[in-house]
Amino acid sequence: MGFRNVVFGYHGCDARLASQLLHVKQKIRISRGEFEWLGHGMYFWENNLERAREWAKEKSRQGLIDTPAVIGAVLDLKNCCDFSDKYYLDLYQTYCMQMQRRYQSKNMRMPVNFAPAGSIPKDRVCRKLDCAIIEWMHERMQYLNSRQAGIADTSELPPFDSVRGLFTEGHPVFEGSGIYRNTHIQICIRNPECILGFFLPREGEMDEIEGFEVEESPALLRWN
Repeated sequence: MGFRNVVFGYHGCDARLASQLLHVKQKIRISRGEFEWLGHGMYFWENNLERAREWAKEKSRQGLIDTPAVIGAVLDLKNCCDFSDKYYLDLYQTYCMQMQRRYQSKNMRMPVNFAPAGSIPKDRVCRKLDCAIIEWMHERMQYLNSRQAGIADTSELPPFDSVRGLFTEGHPVFEGSGIYRNTHIQICIRNPECILGFFLPREGEMDEIEGFEVEESPALLRWN
């Protein structure tokens, strides 16, 4: 077995979906909004159960989910575009410039990141620009690899299985600090094979999902 880049991730969601992911083998739920921070995929908070739980509770307050819950996952990031690594930041910048030239050639405006009303301005949580560029990067890489299929030593970088990003978010922990209260690492899974298995956190989630009917017998851990 080759090297694996294995981490734990937590996905905030409705309890019914958590139950389905835990008990029934099915396709993952892909987020395809135009404001996704790391492009399209299934999102996880890396090693951050409480942030996943806060997120789910906030979505419940907004009326977007019924019963907030968290499902854990064991993730093998495989070929990961990791924005904590300068190599991938430079690669991303290259695709930013390519996309900008394409928009300019068509006399089109680039998308922008922005802060909706009520959010912290610096966070610009609607990441329309970043999402568009990341999707552009994936599309171009897939196109180049499809053209090079079967040609030895020409496909230097296959399409990414996952994207990982570190985000400083929220207010400083105290005035003048460079540490922010909501700093976190997000993981966007594009390849379902990255998800080795789902599990329930030991605290707080069992009572939320155990009332939902499932097609298979209950299990605390399910491997794909």
